Amino acid sequence: MNILPLDNVSDRTLGRILYLQSQQVPDKPCYLSDDKVWTFAEANSIVNQYAHGLADLGVGQGDRVVIFMRSCVEFILMAFAANKLGAVWVPINGDYKGAWLAESILDSKGSVTVTDTDKLPRLQEALGDDMAKAGKLVVKENDGATAPADTVTLASFEQCSTDEPPAIDIDYGDTCAILWTSGTTGKSKGVLQPHNVWIEAAESALGYFGAEEDDVLYNCLPLYNTGAWITNVFRGIVAGLPVALDEHFSASDFWNRIAHYKATETTTLGAMHMFLWNAPETPDDANSTLRNANVIPLPPQLTKPFMQRFGLEKVNKGYGQSEAAAIMKCIEDGVKEWKPNCLGEPCGGMEVTVRNDAGEECAPGEPGEFCIKPLRPHVIFNGYFENEAATKNSYHGEWYRTGDLGVRDGDGDLFFLDRKSDFIRDKGRNISSLQVEGQIMQHPAVQAVACFGIPSEHIENEAEVKVDVILKPGESLAEEELARFVNDNAPYFFVPRYIEFVDDLPYTPTNKVQKYKLREKGVTDKTWDRTKTDFKLVK
Repeated sequence: MNILPLDNVSDRTLGRILYLQSQQVPDKPCYLSDDKVWTFAEANSIVNQYAHGLADLGVGQGDRVVIFMRSCVEFILMAFAANKLGAVWVPINGDYKGAWLAESILDSKGSVTVTDTDKLPRLQEALGDDMAKAGKLVVKENDGATAPADTVTLASFEQCSTDEPPAIDIDYGDTCAILWTSGTTGKSKGVLQPHNVWIEAAESALGYFGAEEDDVLYNCLPLYNTGAWITNVFRGIVAGLPVALDEHFSASDFWNRIAHYKATETTTLGAMHMFLWNAPETPDDANSTLRNANVIPLPPQLTKPFMQRFGLEKVNKGYGQSEAAAIMKCIEDGVKEWKPNCLGEPCGGMEVTVRNDAGEECAPGEPGEFCIKPLRPHVIFNGYFENEAATKNSYHGEWYRTGDLGVRDGDGDLFFLDRKSDFIRDKGRNISSLQVEGQIMQHPAVQAVACFGIPSEHIENEAEVKVDVILKPGESLAEEELARFVNDNAPYFFVPRYIEFVDDLPYTPTNKVQKYKLREKGVTDKTWDRTKTDFKLVK
């Protein structure tokens, strides 16, 4: 490892950090993929070649380089190359197609788009006559396929100089990337991310996990997701640690990949760790090299069992989002006992409070929106790309509004309640969809669940609780049984009016449920309606 001191703000840009590591630990492994290894010196040389190749295509400071690729090491190197030119990289969801893909590409307004031979036809089909608006094409040839004659190949960049690009003035607060939000609540917004936000998040992770000489960070998150960069890619660069990269998460192969890379740390988001938890136990579950993990979110009742089963020393269950990266840290290490569902403590450089819609601080116990005030420059995002209205609406004065609801107790501890758009107002009560989901997940037959609101036919601006439930393979369960289980173990108003057993849920590529799609689907002919049965609530 080689943790860089970055007190000088002129060093707090991503291309500069890679260069410093290439000089100080040139032969240290930087990236691992299957059996291939890139050292820091090799990574920096390839980044320089890519930067010169992009410059030859006319890319300069402030231009956008759109990346629609498989998650691979070349993806990462292209991002660094853009930043060395002062350009902005824009990762696009690799599973997009059709109108979703076209909208993301066109809204990014890139001067260059980098893609793979297997993704190029999808890109061409989505854009049609607008293909020229993707800018100049750079194609990585995959699986023996040949790029079209009228495109530039990524391999051709390998003929460019390995020298550092000409020096330009890049500030640590400059936007280096645009991250399109995951689209769980509606149309994506382009988060303008400065260099320093990534670096702050990397330093925060070093503060709670530390760094050891044998550390290897395992990444199976998609590279169009913020989590991959803040927990693995940029932490590895700042600390001089190798990052092992796989294209996809596989629950069945996860532990084999950990063993292959001898990985010591990883990050799982959304449902990923629940897939691991729900897999059959084996005698070797705790016998891996993995020591630490970001596991977000992890139900409090599973924290200690999860750590014990998989032999983990530390787990972070913190809270963050693209706009602010690392906001709260909650480190489970067997030393400090946190209150159930407590978010922990704020990460450096920001104050976190709970405020109402008027921007006033909420009293203890009063639900409100998490709001953030930066305490030093460039610790949260620079706004939304070409969306002044959304940027303005995301602030109460100097306080950034996260769109997440929470509550502060009498001790000042913070607790997450729900996405503001997912909070359910039912008969005058505020119901957290996450709390309902947490209760239903305790039923042994349930594999996954999504809770959301269906507009009430009786009261305007209120909703009835619906859950879509996936059962574990081989399990059977009646709707009445599940409703009674909730009634017996939780407040009666947690009992859903509507229950529907489904085969799958609409996940984003980062395993977050797209609840707006479920709300659009609404009640179907397969939905059980409690009010149309003899089921009696016990209050």
